[in-house]
Amino acid sequence: MDQCLGLMSQLTSTSLSGDKSRLTKGIILAGGAGTRLDPITRVACKQLLPVYDKPMIYYPLSVLMLGDIRDILIISTPKDLPKFSELLGDGSQLGIGIKYAVQDEPRGLAEALIIGEDFLLEDNCCLILGDNIFHGNLDFFRAALHENTGATIFAKEVRDPERFGVVELDAGGKVLSIEEKPASPKSPYAIPGLYIFDHSAPARARALTPSGRGELEIADLITSYFDDGSLEAKTLSRGVTWLDTGTPDSLLEAANYIGTVQKQNAFQVSCIEEIAYERGFIDANALAGLAERHPNREYADYLRLRSGC
Repeated sequence: MDQCLGLMSQLTSTSLSGDKSRLTKGIILAGGAGTRLDPITRVACKQLLPVYDKPMIYYPLSVLMLGDIRDILIISTPKDLPKFSELLGDGSQLGIGIKYAVQDEPRGLAEALIIGEDFLLEDNCCLILGDNIFHGNLDFFRAALHENTGATIFAKEVRDPERFGVVELDAGGKVLSIEEKPASPKSPYAIPGLYIFDHSAPARARALTPSGRGELEIADLITSYFDDGSLEAKTLSRGVTWLDTGTPDSLLEAANYIGTVQKQNAFQVSCIEEIAYERGFIDANALAGLAERHPNREYADYLRLRSGC
């Protein structure tokens, strides 16, 4: 028992680079001006805003960790990167590796692949937007990581697809078309901000022509895979909740959802310390050590309970 309350223990024996089965690295794009959330984003970027009881960045980070992705790059603005670093450090306390890179100004989602090119080193990549929340059974995501041979996107049926990128599918789930925020969508399926790309993604991104907005559009990058027949789409089941937190209403909806789930159950949503333990990135001693770092007694008690110490 005393040992459980000691300092952080060593990480599990699998090193970050030694397991050849993990060929996918993660990128969280946490930049942008957050204009739809102004004025609250004048003091902090939206990915540092709270979603119920955790910073928004915890939610996309937890998705990558649940996919057993342990090498992660966070891209944000020069102003906000130090805050992310203060919050998460180098990730070693979670048994992962976190690096940071700057996006000086919004130049499109696809630019994340160019910024992260040296980090990726020709490995596959999972790109997730820092304001997207996924909750539910994520087996679909882990399976897609292992099956991906080109690019994989996900499709979620929504009531207002015109607000998003839209994918049109045939009866067998094959991609027929990709549209970016169409006025008259051909499909009710939106493309959430979660993408899996092979090693060619940075080169493809470099070959893109900026749109009329002056940005490298993620839809154009996806279309490049569609054009050469290497794009797959996976439909999200009703058991998976996807929340986009880019507006005041959607941010409130997400906070209410997380709060309701946690109050009705005996577990936390997107508790990155608990996920690190459950995925075998750290052991029980390390989890108990992390509990000692939290002044929030309720959160600390939860981590101690999960550690069994």
